[in-house]
Amino acid sequence: MPWGEAARVVCLEDCGPVRPFPLRLGRRFAPGWWWSATTGRLVHYGSGVMRTQVMLLDHDPSVMAMACRPVELSWKESDGTVVSHAPHLMARLSDGTGLLLDCAGRGAISPRLAHRAGVMAAAARAVGWQYRVATPPEPVVAANLGWLSGYRHPRYRDTVLMERVVRAFARPHPLIEGARALGDSIKVLPVLFHALWTGTLSAPLNEPLHERVTVTAGPGEWASA
Repeated sequence: MPWGEAARVVCLEDCGPVRPFPLRLGRRFAPGWWWSATTGRLVHYGSGVMRTQVMLLDHDPSVMAMACRPVELSWKESDGTVVSHAPHLMARLSDGTGLLLDCAGRGAISPRLAHRAGVMAAAARAVGWQYRVATPPEPVVAANLGWLSGYRHPRYRDTVLMERVVRAFARPHPLIEGARALGDSIKVLPVLFHALWTGTLSAPLNEPLHERVTVTAGPGEWASA
């Protein structure tokens, strides 16, 4: 199917991987599955780097759905060679457009990926989508979101308490002070962590989360840190 047609008529976010990730002996991180709070479904990943990017997409309020390797694009190079590439991740954005994403490590990307990235970016632009090669976030950001992701499930949402939470943090307060003002901190803190994950509350994610971290209501400028 032509790429332009596929991008227009196929719900790629509902498609499974076009091919699985191999399980290699000796690798520290094996392929696995991430439960998405955005969709309530499992999303496949092939590496630790990819798992982190899935987590970031799940935390991004502009992402409505995501999928792992749901599409493979093929094209002919100038020498006649046919090349195929399946971007690691695809996300459906709130404006209806899509995002194609490849995951890379902290070092320079390979010439092979750099060339393919250029082709992918052009293909994405042709249909009004975005493409990017994503590198890992700063370790402290990844660690903070990793902690908050443990409270992403809706079971940590307390609708009644949340109204009080928003009022309590209408002005910035240290996390633990707000928790104690709301009641038993053992019961309240999971609700606050869930609110930090969803963006109902915000805190600076570029510094370690601790009990004295400043928290305020709303997504704020820190939400995408």
